[in-house]
Parts: sequence; structure tokens; C-alpha cells
Amino acid sequence: MRSPDFPATYAHPARLILILSLAPSIGLGIGRFAYGLVLPDMRDSLHWSYSAAGFMNTINAVGYLAGALVASSLIKRFGLVESVRWGTIACILSLALCAMTGNFIMLSFARLLVGFAAAAVFVGGGALAATIAQSRPERADFLLSLFYAGPGVGILGSGLTAPFVLQAFGAGSWWIVWWTLTLLSVVMMIPLMVASLSGNAAIGHNARVGFSVRPVLIYLAAYFLFGAGYIAYMTFMIAYVRDSGGGAAAQSLFWSLIGVSAFATPWVWRRVLALDRGGLATTLILGVNAIGASLPIFGHSPILLAVSALVFGVAFFAVVGSTTAFVRFNYPTERWPAGIAAMTIAFGIGQTLGPIAVGAVTDALGSLSYALNVSAALLVLGAVLAAFQGKLAKGE
Repeated sequence: MRSPDFPATYAHPARLILILSLAPSIGLGIGRFAYGLVLPDMRDSLHWSYSAAGFMNTINAVGYLAGALVASSLIKRFGLVESVRWGTIACILSLALCAMTGNFIMLSFARLLVGFAAAAVFVGGGALAATIAQSRPERADFLLSLFYAGPGVGILGSGLTAPFVLQAFGAGSWWIVWWTLTLLSVVMMIPLMVASLSGNAAIGHNARVGFSVRPVLIYLAAYFLFGAGYIAYMTFMIAYVRDSGGGAAAQSLFWSLIGVSAFATPWVWRRVLALDRGGLATTLILGVNAIGASLPIFGHSPILLAVSALVFGVAFFAVVGSTTAFVRFNYPTERWPAGIAAMTIAFGIGQTLGPIAVGAVTDALGSLSYALNVSAALLVLGAVLAAFQGKLAKGE
């Protein structure tokens, strides 16, 4: 029997999910990924090594992992909607802190905070989006993918602003970029704060329902490899474009192409995401993601880099969407937050280890090409592993 707190239908599910997607647009699209745009100027101005630069994304990932570990408890206590809204506010505060200091410890704390808050936003938002999408079963996979395409808005917005702010104000203007991104995030937050979003009390109150790791261990390993592999690309590709002679326009175009291609995710992958066949959907999407990440290995031409950005972007957020679809297909509603949290934890561990390890490899070998080689190899391995995940039997 459906709980009275679980609405049978939502009047405008697509609109609600699009508004909800603004939360990960801020927490991930800007809070996490815009760092790659500011990194070259921060590294030069603050005299960081590649290892130190990578550490900033590692500490961000540590926060994300911690947030994923406690997300179910936060949802149980505060509910889905409030967890998303307060998490988004915390993300914006962390962006402002990045603009206010060049101190390595304080910047590390800001990156830790945005990671923690973004995880709460992503787990809570993903569960709420899945709930809303389920009210239209015939369109559920398409509706759910709208949420995971959301960070593309943040990537596009930061890509259209950050490189040109840096160009206009010159070397050392990284802190102005962070203020610009803070203001952009405030504007994006307004619809999220005023929309009439209703959470599912049944999900919130059952957020501690158990989740068995053993049946999905191989799938979690694949998602771990995705977390470790994608982060090198998103952390260091702007530096790679700049080192290859790309100016502000080239950097903006490359980053914006990733964001724009993410918008195509719901239409490109809607049939694949509807495949209720274990890890098959994740294998197909992650394989395309690996192809996009590997293309820069073969040259520096603008066309090759543009194709890389488009291919990587169209698959990147769909990989994340495929894991939520996997949870939705294989578990009852009350176990969705725990399932999504488990996936997020595996992902978080991977992206915690990825940046600093790849940064150390780059420092040791002296070329960002090695970082891209490692990134592509990890993504390929993740795609292969996901293929071995079968559909779960009921009750697993």
C-alpha cells in the first residue's frame, strides 16, 4: 500500500526535476569541477606542485566520501528536501571562502566542505528525483536522467565565465573567478529555494534500511574505477589545453562543450538507461566515456580535443545516472537512499585516491599525458568489470 506521504503523481515532474537538478549544478558542476578551470592560475600564483594541486581535489573527494557516509542519517533527520537545500547553501558558502583566502589550509577546508555538502545534495537529490520520476513509470528513466544532466549547467556556466575573467584581470585573478562563481551559484539557487518540492517521508524515515554489499561488489568496484579515472581528466584537462597553447577562448570552448554535451544525455541514453540487465547499461556508457578520455592521448589538435570533450561529456553524467537506475531496478523504494549512498561511497573512494595519485605520477614523469593514459585505462577497466554484474534476485 502506498504511503499517504508518497504522492501518486506529480503535476509537472520534468519541471520539478529540472529545478532539483540545479542543486548538483552548484555542488558538482561549479563546486567540484570549476576548480579545473581555476587550477592553472592558482598553481602558478600560489606556487603549487601538481601533487598539491591534486590534493585540493583529493580533499574535496574526502569530503564527498564523508558526506556519502552520513547522507542517509542526514536524510532521516532532516528529510530529502531540506538536506538538498541546506547542502546547496553550504556549497555556496564554500565557494565564497575560496575567494577570500590563498591559505592552503583554508582552501583545503573549503574544498572539503563543498565535497561534503555536494554528497548530501547528490544522494538526497538523487533519491528525490527517483521518487518524482517513478510517478511516471513510462518515462521514469528519461526523467531521472534530467537530474544527472544538471551539473552540465554548472559546467557550462563556469566555462563561459572563468577563462574570460582570468583573461580580463590577468595572472593572479583566480580569487575574482571564485567570487564570480559564487554570485552565479546564488542566482541558480533561487528557483530551488522557492519551488514547491515535496519529499517522500517514507524514504526519509527508512533511510537507514540495510544494504548488502556482496551482491553488487563487482559493480561497486567498477564504479570505484570510474571515480578514480574520470577525475584526472576533469582536474587536469584545462591545464593540458593551456599547455598545448590554448588561450581563454579555447579553454572556454573545451569546458563548455563538456557542459553542452551533458544536456544531450537524457535523449542519447534514454533507451540504454531503461535496460534492466544488471551492469550492461553502465558498461556501454562507461565504455564511451573511456573513449572520450583517451582521445587527447593521440594529439593536441583543436578538433580532437573538441571531440574528446563532446564524447566524454555526453557519457560522463549518464554513468552516474546508470547507477541510480540500477538501484531503482533492483531494490524497493525504501532502500533507494541506502543504495545510492553505497554507490556514492564507492565512487567517493575512487575519486579520493585518483587526483593526488595522478598528480604524483605527473610530477614524477613530467607530463600530463601520463595522467590521461592512467585515466583512460581505469575507465576501460571499470567498463569491463560492470559487464559482469548481473541482475539481482528479489530480496538481495
